[in-house]
Amino acid sequence: MREIQFREALREAMQEEMRRDERVYLMGEEVAQYNGAYKVSQGMLKEFGPERVIDTPIAELGFAGIGVGSAMMGLRPIVEFMTFNFSLVAIDQVINNAAKMLQMSGGQYSVPIVFRGPSQSAGQLAATHSQSFESFYANVPGLKVVSCATPADGKGLLKAAIRDPNPVLVMESEQMYGMKGEVPEGEDFLLPLDKADVKRQGKDVTLITYGKMYHVCVETADALAKEGIDAEIIDLRSLRPIDYDTLITSIKKTNRAVVVDEAPPQCSIASEVAYILQRHAFDYLDAPVVKVNGLDTPIAYSGVFVDYYLPSPKRIAEAVNYVMYR
Repeated sequence: MREIQFREALREAMQEEMRRDERVYLMGEEVAQYNGAYKVSQGMLKEFGPERVIDTPIAELGFAGIGVGSAMMGLRPIVEFMTFNFSLVAIDQVINNAAKMLQMSGGQYSVPIVFRGPSQSAGQLAATHSQSFESFYANVPGLKVVSCATPADGKGLLKAAIRDPNPVLVMESEQMYGMKGEVPEGEDFLLPLDKADVKRQGKDVTLITYGKMYHVCVETADALAKEGIDAEIIDLRSLRPIDYDTLITSIKKTNRAVVVDEAPPQCSIASEVAYILQRHAFDYLDAPVVKVNGLDTPIAYSGVFVDYYLPSPKRIAEAVNYVMYR
């Protein structure tokens, strides 16, 4: 184990997989000569050359389509969106081609492609650059969707995504690229693309979350512990498919759940999780499942409004107190 930045963990994942498999290549805006907009691909052009680390024009629809086509022909592209907000330009390729090709070709063509980049809010970048697209893509059959909460998760999930025969979206956070964390050494460090992770054991209430909201839940759990409330924290990691067995096992122990998701409340990941828990773990619940989401409005530029919009330790603690009947 050694401590490295989140961006370094992602870079290691790509480098190791590109050394292991010559079919893997990286493509996106500024990934080569500029070393990546967030320096995730720093040094990769020098190691792998311009045929495997490819700068593209500002044309997401075009280079996403090239990625899908090359995956159908046997390559394993990693397509970086500078932000998933820009993936909207390429949405026909992601949803109508990558996700559906295996079925529509009767199994003749798989699409082993990774779409990766930052999602969710990123500080003061205003409404069109601060959206959470996890639930949006998790609604599409044929895609796998994962979200990274720590450097170790980033490396293990990205390596597994590159090796997977299906299209996988790896959702990162702009605000986490400089975050440091312990990452296991060794090229065989992989994490499953269909399992949640119980990151903190507890007995009184289960906090279910993903992405950078995990760190807000840790802050909340630390504060709750001082009040005598022992909170368990589950990081979903996989948003399509969702590991419901792990969630239900936790509910059987704590009997209460709060789901934290920075996306707006309607049709969010939190909405789906809350429904499944109340449908399949109803007999174990001592209180209704409560969601804590971002507000139901486009996010503003103002830092004050950003803080008000996002789930906070205060809002999460209020939800916990509600399900604890305190």
